[in-house]
Amino acid sequence: MEIFVEVARLRSFSEAGRRLGLTRAMVSKHILQLEDKLGARLLHRSTREVSLTDVGQAYLAPCTATVSQAREAARVVAQVGDELAGPLRIQAPSSFGSEWLSGAVARFALQHPLLEPMLFVDDALLDPIEHGFDLTIRVGGIPDVHALAMRPLAPCRGVLCASPSYLARHGTPATPQELRQHRCLHFSHLTDGTQWHFTRGEEQQSVRVPAAFTANNGMVLQQAAQQGLGIVYNTTFLAWRSLMEGTLVPVLSDWELPLNHLSALYPASRQPSPKVRALIDFLVAEYHPVPPWDRALSDSGLLI
Repeated sequence: MEIFVEVARLRSFSEAGRRLGLTRAMVSKHILQLEDKLGARLLHRSTREVSLTDVGQAYLAPCTATVSQAREAARVVAQVGDELAGPLRIQAPSSFGSEWLSGAVARFALQHPLLEPMLFVDDALLDPIEHGFDLTIRVGGIPDVHALAMRPLAPCRGVLCASPSYLARHGTPATPQELRQHRCLHFSHLTDGTQWHFTRGEEQQSVRVPAAFTANNGMVLQQAAQQGLGIVYNTTFLAWRSLMEGTLVPVLSDWELPLNHLSALYPASRQPSPKVRALIDFLVAEYHPVPPWDRALSDSGLLI
């Protein structure tokens, strides 16, 4: 089952073998034995790729959960005393993972030398259970409240900003509706697409902005904004340094964007393991109640 999960994840017998320390022939032999035992074909094979059959797709999720639980049972046995040990698979958005989470995980790992953290940064909304992640960090809500449990880590504030050179050429919008006349840089994973929402006291406005440039990565959009391409819908955890250095300046700062949260997700079907629980507690201590990026902006008078 473990070999099947790796082959399904990597879409390759050879890559799965390298990951597990087995030859390609041995991987193929184990998959054939599993298919014989189940009486069903799990994988389509070709010279160029491996893909799941319909039966294989249905079998993958419960198989992944079983393998994950078996691995966790083995890791508990492997722990020495109260020390945390063994692999810890973490997935996070690339912008947050690179800018903030990587350092926090490194500091956590220094406290637990037997731990083997594996950090995967990806802006795709990957299924944590299907991909075998112990912990997933996500901005926003949970895709399936029945399969995943959540613990909030920190507020995630949105901010509109642009370079001084862009605003000098095109002017500064005074109202959300004036964004229609501007070049807007759009993050493709926003829930409402190019519909941006604003609040000021009791007043609310929404505007469908023209997307002059679209990307699925916040760092890409930030760099484009710094080059003067347009106004970017950003997060303070990514924009904080540029705002403090003045390479980007806030736009429509008297209006608030919807408040999101950074959350830790883990399978709801079981209690989080000691190392997952310890990492979540560590991240809460790092980021709550005011995360360091917002604290830096507040101390500089750029965020109230």
